[in-house]
Amino acid sequence: MRYILSLDQGTTSCRAFIFDQSAKVVASAQCEFTQSYPRPGWVEHSATEIFDRQYQVCKEALNISGVKIEDVAALGITNQRETLVVWDRNTSKPIAPAIVWQCRRTASLCREWKKCGWEKEIQEKTGLPLDPYFSGTKLRWILDNVSGARQAALKGTLAAGTIDSWLLWKLTGGKIHATDITNASRTLLLNLETGQWDQDLLDLFEIPYSLLPRILPTTTHFGETDESWFGTGIPILSMIGDQQSALFGQTCWLPGQVKSTYGTGSFVLLHTGKKPQRENKRLVTTVAWKRGENPIEYAVEGSVFVAGAAIQWLRDQLGLLSSAAQSEALAKSVSNTAGVYFVPAFVGLGAPHWDPMARGIMVGLTRGTRREHIILAALEAVAFQTRDLLEEMAGTSDIERSNLRELRVDGGMAANDFFLQLQADCLGLPVIRPRFIETTVLGAAYLAGLQAGLWNGEGELESLWEVDRTFEPSKETDNMKSAYEKWKRAVALAREWSRNTP
Repeated sequence: MRYILSLDQGTTSCRAFIFDQSAKVVASAQCEFTQSYPRPGWVEHSATEIFDRQYQVCKEALNISGVKIEDVAALGITNQRETLVVWDRNTSKPIAPAIVWQCRRTASLCREWKKCGWEKEIQEKTGLPLDPYFSGTKLRWILDNVSGARQAALKGTLAAGTIDSWLLWKLTGGKIHATDITNASRTLLLNLETGQWDQDLLDLFEIPYSLLPRILPTTTHFGETDESWFGTGIPILSMIGDQQSALFGQTCWLPGQVKSTYGTGSFVLLHTGKKPQRENKRLVTTVAWKRGENPIEYAVEGSVFVAGAAIQWLRDQLGLLSSAAQSEALAKSVSNTAGVYFVPAFVGLGAPHWDPMARGIMVGLTRGTRREHIILAALEAVAFQTRDLLEEMAGTSDIERSNLRELRVDGGMAANDFFLQLQADCLGLPVIRPRFIETTVLGAAYLAGLQAGLWNGEGELESLWEVDRTFEPSKETDNMKSAYEKWKRAVALAREWSRNTP
């Protein structure tokens, strides 16, 4: 029996799974790591802690499984995408904390560049709006604000990359500085047509080419783990951004298939085939994957920055919940929100608004408001944000509303039956939950296993993917439509507040 070791380096935790040739989980391990908020709107991670925790869970999963290291055919990596690390090539030590995808510190820079009229060129080349979410402006910030960084970069002694690059560098003992094309497509620096770094954009951002990793396909031989980590080298055969990985793990391999992952944020990806769809500027055009020498496949994405994080906030900051799982029972205990609407714009609003200055708002509070109403309003907010994205996707080029026939879902919130029924009612579409909802890590395992020859092709994998439950929309959706319209008014208030508040 041969096995796949699949790593999922997420926003709040590091995980490792071992899959057998039936794509079943043999063992897994998980460990959370520190979240740092040094200033309002800033979010940082320790890249050193991330690698230490990721290595720790790898060892734990291997020990639990009892799998011999020589039976591990391949290692796959999936990761939080836009988070940026810059490190010294000689010492392999980061020169500053990792700047997390949620961080808003470059909002003023983005506003300045928009006024200069640079966003159009950037979006035409990369498929991305000019927003602090993406890692290009984060890299510019480090070069401008970390002492000695620009000088060291010009000397060629620094390396930069997203989390996949950082893990690859560390796992290979500093031998390989590379990224995969899905992660590269989230930087504001990749030309979607050529699949390579765009020199004009590097000049605009004032980023030396030597800083950046080599761009490779999603599946290839990236290198082998250094023997010091596991006693022998394990081939690293796939690297892919977490949301593209979930799209692959949900077997959304045909144009028009769409999935939503509910994690810290919520991310809806629509597979669009082998041609990038650029018409809708309120959505992101992104690389879905590139398997070996095959053509690039593309997706349209809507990114919601706060989804499960809203429930965590109710638990950790307000103390309204003892656990995230408790939200289902409490939300079910009331028939409606009693007029409460919640916009969780803690780090601005992503698609389709792209407003980095928006902030969270809760409206409709009365003396009769109970915690159950607020919790239900938080769940509704996630469902409404997803509807925003599906409405935008319905008008994307060749994809019409009538072709969006179902939504496949995964991630932590997909375990909440009440929420998924709410989502189906809100969309008027069937919502399909697979038996294994951790499809982010599954996608990386599928890709590594295909590259290693464990599976013969997509047909074999499709037969392994199983539906757990389908949530059909309720016929009585008038109340939901009304609530959605009122929630959009709350969104407008959240954006207006940010514009009129010093």
